Amino acid sequence: MKLYGIYGSNNVRKVLSVAKHLGIELDIEWLSLYQMEHKTEEYLKLNPNGKVPTLVDEDFVLWETNAINRYLCAKVGGSELYPEDVRLRAQVDQWLSWELAHYNQALGTVAWEAVAKPQFLNMEGDKPVLDWATIKLEEFASVLDKHLENRKYMVSDHLTLADYAIVHIEIFRPMIPFDWSKYPNVSRYYDEISSIDNWKSTEMDMSKVK
Repeated sequence: MKLYGIYGSNNVRKVLSVAKHLGIELDIEWLSLYQMEHKTEEYLKLNPNGKVPTLVDEDFVLWETNAINRYLCAKVGGSELYPEDVRLRAQVDQWLSWELAHYNQALGTVAWEAVAKPQFLNMEGDKPVLDWATIKLEEFASVLDKHLENRKYMVSDHLTLADYAIVHIEIFRPMIPFDWSKYPNVSRYYDEISSIDNWKSTEMDMSKVK
């Protein structure tokens, strides 16, 4: 199976970490961000969104990180990452949806307005948008903090796809202007989960982004 990605992408890293967890070897084709190789006519035939990652398995093409990770689990079969138990699987799906629609949306907007715009685009962040996103991040960080009270993992007593989904944006935690001390369970969880071998082994040197 071939995975198209951009070096430095945390969404790509999420797939690579899950693949390592499952013992799946992927043929990785790195696309150049600065040369806009993810926007070429050829690549857009695979992924019309012009985003990464994209998985190609023979004549089958799949994009969207969570969909790819579910597919990898299905290929292997029987993995606790995506439990066979219908209720546990539903809980994993719940947190995958929540992270994408709410938590990641809020945190990503804060990171975009407060970090990406001024540091990489030489633009001022939109303060009303940043203020709104910060309020939403406080709301959803509270939900996560309460859920993680007396919990080591997001679902059940072991790693699942939900953990890989939540941890993949941990890298932005120290970068954004947000008071994480109000959410001790989230901070403890991130410290623990970000140290797991399959996540640490896929860490990328951001100075090598091209």
